[in-house]
Amino acid sequence: MKAEEFDADEQIWVVGDEQIYHFKVLFEILSRLGYPWADKLHHLAYGMVHAAGGEMKSARARSSTPTTSSSKIEELARREIAERDAAREEDEAELAERARKIGLAALKFMILGVSPQTTMTYDPKASVSFEGDTGPYVLYAYARIRRMLEDAGDEGAAFDPTPLGDASERRLALRLIEFPGVVARAARELSPGPIATWLIETARAYHSHNRQVPILKAEDPATRRARLDLSRATAAALRRGLELMGIETVDRM
Repeated sequence: MKAEEFDADEQIWVVGDEQIYHFKVLFEILSRLGYPWADKLHHLAYGMVHAAGGEMKSARARSSTPTTSSSKIEELARREIAERDAAREEDEAELAERARKIGLAALKFMILGVSPQTTMTYDPKASVSFEGDTGPYVLYAYARIRRMLEDAGDEGAAFDPTPLGDASERRLALRLIEFPGVVARAARELSPGPIATWLIETARAYHSHNRQVPILKAEDPATRRARLDLSRATAAALRRGLELMGIETVDRM
């Protein structure tokens, strides 16, 4: 038995919801046979993903990046990049890699961001939008911060929040404070959904903060420093949240 071979504290089977009855019976049999670890077995059931052209071949549990869709999504990502940055000359290999990361972020975020048990319809075009509740929207917030920090030309120092006082700064700081609890909740619920929601809300809070107050152009040096440090902390948290969802970041959208 795997529980005995690996001395596992807990075992989780990530299998489609059509197997719910099978695992319920299996776990009950193991419990009645007296295995002490039987109450540490869990079936994380996933619904199916439907695409515009019909049902995908596999449940989300079996593949978060179905090959039937990934190439199409990457092409959509390339179009989004071209529309927003048409004037920039870019190496083909670099563009392809950026499109790959954005495309996979779009696909993973939309699928993992909803309840695992939900049977959903996946819209590739909507998922690659740089606006709205999407993976690319969060990537854009991260890339925007990284670009600004690069323009600032410093690596930060000990964070002094004293100069901060705008309501948008408080809202953003509270979002960052929530992050460890959100991760803990995701672990308890065996679902990345809370992390996806937090990423969207934090990216939105940052964009709001950036509109409300000047950061690079703040007149007071101490305020500028504090806002840059808050931005740096936001980028770090966004990056970690995306990593927990298996999503790679980009420094330019």
